[in-house]
Amino acid sequence: MRKFSIAPWARLTTVAVITVLLAACGKGQQPQTPATAPTDKPDANAVATVNGTPISRATYDIYVKSLLQQSGKSPADLTPEQKGQVLDELIGLQLISEQAVKDGVDKDPDVTARLALLRMRVLTDAQSQKYLKDKEPTDAELHAQYDTAVASLDKTEYKGRHILVATKEKAQELIKKIKGGAKFEDVAKAESTDSSKTNGGDLGWFTPSRMAKPFGDAVKTMKKGEMTQEPVQTQFGWHIIRIDDIRDATPPPFDQVKQQLTNQIIQKKLLAYVDGLKKSATIVKQPL
Repeated sequence: MRKFSIAPWARLTTVAVITVLLAACGKGQQPQTPATAPTDKPDANAVATVNGTPISRATYDIYVKSLLQQSGKSPADLTPEQKGQVLDELIGLQLISEQAVKDGVDKDPDVTARLALLRMRVLTDAQSQKYLKDKEPTDAELHAQYDTAVASLDKTEYKGRHILVATKEKAQELIKKIKGGAKFEDVAKAESTDSSKTNGGDLGWFTPSRMAKPFGDAVKTMKKGEMTQEPVQTQFGWHIIRIDDIRDATPPPFDQVKQQLTNQIIQKKLLAYVDGLKKSATIVKQPL
């Protein structure tokens, strides 16, 4: 079996911060002792004890989940050897974080600020999950969000090509060249600075809203077979655009975007929740 591999200390900063975090629970509070007070009594809930400080099973479980987050595996998939490797890493992290406290690293203003920010993020995530626990989007909410999204979509799709150059003068020169009989595709391959040049400037099917606004606005005024008579400027440079085909845009089916709709509604509910907290809070901002 392939040996379970974890990049040495790949997550050292984050996990070490979590280990020390309990020692800095108060805003700006600087710990004088390790995260957990040493004890000679064995802790039934600890997976290891380092210099009298227990590493709880909960800490171990969270660390394992963070390591496996992108792998698609669960903690149950780990072999005894792999579990031992994870525990050894945690022990190393605990030793380093303890030494950091002894050396006063936790008193560094930058470290203190990072600890406070991490604590804020962890608590925010936990509170957000608690708030949303019984607020799953209903079918009515999802369909309403879908209807709103569909209504805002472009109604037309365009198939076209473009040539991108650095200056207006160069673009005008190429427009004259194409009008004089040069093939648009050949000019794009020879002169365009965009990656689409290898395909003769082909952009495939697109909607105006997907493009830079000046580009999209120009496209909406064009007909099938037309080329821009004047270059169009965007933040990327100067474009010569040709429209090869036009069709009605078809919105994606509801089931295909259901998860995106769910995320959008959850985001709206969280923003509304935060707005409510702001209204009842006393907030004093300082000049930045």
